[in-house]
Amino acid sequence: MDEIIIEGGTPLSGEVSVSGAKNAALPMIAASILTGGKFTFRNVPVLRDIDSIERLLSDMGVAVETLGNTVHIDTADLNRFEAPYEQVRQMRASILVLGPLLARMKKARVSLPGGCAIGARPIDLHLNGLSLLGADIKLSHGYVEASAKKLKGAEIYLDLPTVTGTENLMMAAVLADGVTILRNAAREPEIAALAGMLNKMGADIKGAGSPIITICGVKKLKPVSTVVIPDRIEAGTFMVAAALTGGDILVKNCNPDHLQALIHKLEKTGAKIQVRDDGVRVKGGGRINSVDIRTLPYPGFPTDMQAQFMVLMSVANGFSVISENIFENRFIHVSELQRMGADITISGNHAMIKGVPKLSGAPVMATDLRASASLVLAGLVAKGTTRISRVYHLDRGYEALEKKFARLGATIKRVRAKA
Repeated sequence: MDEIIIEGGTPLSGEVSVSGAKNAALPMIAASILTGGKFTFRNVPVLRDIDSIERLLSDMGVAVETLGNTVHIDTADLNRFEAPYEQVRQMRASILVLGPLLARMKKARVSLPGGCAIGARPIDLHLNGLSLLGADIKLSHGYVEASAKKLKGAEIYLDLPTVTGTENLMMAAVLADGVTILRNAAREPEIAALAGMLNKMGADIKGAGSPIITICGVKKLKPVSTVVIPDRIEAGTFMVAAALTGGDILVKNCNPDHLQALIHKLEKTGAKIQVRDDGVRVKGGGRINSVDIRTLPYPGFPTDMQAQFMVLMSVANGFSVISENIFENRFIHVSELQRMGADITISGNHAMIKGVPKLSGAPVMATDLRASASLVLAGLVAKGTTRISRVYHLDRGYEALEKKFARLGATIKRVRAKA
């Protein structure tokens, strides 16, 4: 098992290019099974979660070839409609094959994903929506078993703007008879990206990126080539790193429109931000002001940036409050930051943070993907050595993060942990 070792205290500077978005690539790859044929995906990040969904599709008879950041998929010989527990337990996003399998194969058997470290994330909204589209849903022995001779358009109101729920229902509805309207749909850029790919395939989707999405069902779809959008969370992580270390970083290959909530809060901390044609430049240095944040569905402040921003507030001047409104257990990184000297108190879904002059390097353990990133950031600004274990979490969502930070001047390396 790998560990990451960091000697902190160096201001970071230079240019970094952001990889493709995992949370866009996963549903787009899942959408390929809506029809038979050859797809090409470019700007796909090399990550454990991408490998997981590729192996899942391979088990279903799909031919997958990965060449660096390009993935070729041939779905002509799809011959299974099951996503077994062994695959789904490795990555919750495997539930995204439920909608497209049902639409194409008329049936699907997908393991219930269960809970995860940051919260339960139930899929009731997926199943209720599919039922409204005419699917017969049964839960048996830990599996969702769905079937439908023909899906039919329906009006679906989502109690919560679930991202994977919106994506699953959108994929199921593109081949349904009639019109489907998703109300209170999630608005994330990754949903708009998926809709763009589906429309390129021949679907008729309007309103993606807004709370109301209208899908007019079509008879057939065609395979396409497409490019995955940049990862806004990776971009945000580098932006926070610049402000945190008093550095100067140009974050390239990102979409500033997807980062407005973070840009607004970073500017309040005192960071200087310049939106350029070739990226976003973030310059730190001097006083870091304390700023309160509340995580909200997009376009609000992203829950996936909460842990990273908490590190910045840990060394800010004054007192701040971070309210986590998306996932109930997303403060599990706090105990590790406290080991490094952060002054954080938890009360319900609120974290009260009193900034300290500096953090101290320490051995810490990653507990989930974004917690891993926050510990890397903490190590970059801490005095002394930080050793982070269980960094396999990091490899689920960041492509070669330690190498990118090293090119920005960080003293950081990955090593094999001692047995």
